[in-house]
Amino acid sequence: MAWIETVVNGLLLGGLYGLIGIGLALVFGVMRVVDGAQGEFMVMAAFFAVIVLAAAPDLHPLIIFGLAILFSFCIGYVYQSWIVNRSMQSSDPLAPLLLTFGVSIILRSVMVEVFGADLRGLQLGSLSRASIAIFNINIGVMPLLTLATSIVLFLLLQWMLKRTSFGRIIRATADRRDIVRLFGVRPDRVYACVMAMSVALSAIAGLFLAARASFTPFSGVERLLIAFEVVVLGGIGSFWGPLIGGLALGVTQLVGLKWDPNAGLLYCHLLFFIMILIRPSGLVASRS
Repeated sequence: MAWIETVVNGLLLGGLYGLIGIGLALVFGVMRVVDGAQGEFMVMAAFFAVIVLAAAPDLHPLIIFGLAILFSFCIGYVYQSWIVNRSMQSSDPLAPLLLTFGVSIILRSVMVEVFGADLRGLQLGSLSRASIAIFNINIGVMPLLTLATSIVLFLLLQWMLKRTSFGRIIRATADRRDIVRLFGVRPDRVYACVMAMSVALSAIAGLFLAARASFTPFSGVERLLIAFEVVVLGGIGSFWGPLIGGLALGVTQLVGLKWDPNAGLLYCHLLFFIMILIRPSGLVASRS
């Protein structure tokens, strides 16, 4: 029963990891850009929520989450419009990567200057500590909400990309940005909307992460590594891949810790390394 509980909790943790990777997967799938600042945007959303909660402690958690997500959406739109779009005009594919990593360093330094390096957490009262028993297995309400939110967001993203006119515009822009211009579509604006959605998705991951564990301005680096492993392990170019990759990493981490308490993220990194060797395309093959 203990091993079953470990696997179940690993799946719940994997839901959070999938949520961490979905924003990075969206940006790379549409713009072919690896956004090195995604981790810092997660942490920024967490700090924003902590500030709102401190200013208005009686606010409902959903309102706090909503404000943080809206804030992150606006930041993402400005970030792409004013910064990343300029680097994408260069023929050098490394230009956006280097620029976004530079932005991540600046954001991290600013957060250290403003908030310090002390551990913070997003306390949501009884919700953070609540748990339910299913078949004699104690499951935290917050991890369960995280997994459910992750699945719902993946479904909504897939529906939006496949079934809506804006989704078709995004896919067309990702394939042939030169052709969509002939139909009056401005790729720069499409990219700004995609980045805004990506940062908002990363904010959701950061909020759930802050509600489950402590964080500092330096936590973004660790989250970016997880996001990168989730995207590559799941399959680059696949939108369902990050969820599958996140579940695999979550189960691997907790099973590894159960077997070797000092392992940390060792077995997650080993899984990533082995999968790169035997299946570079990832667990889920991308489809056009």
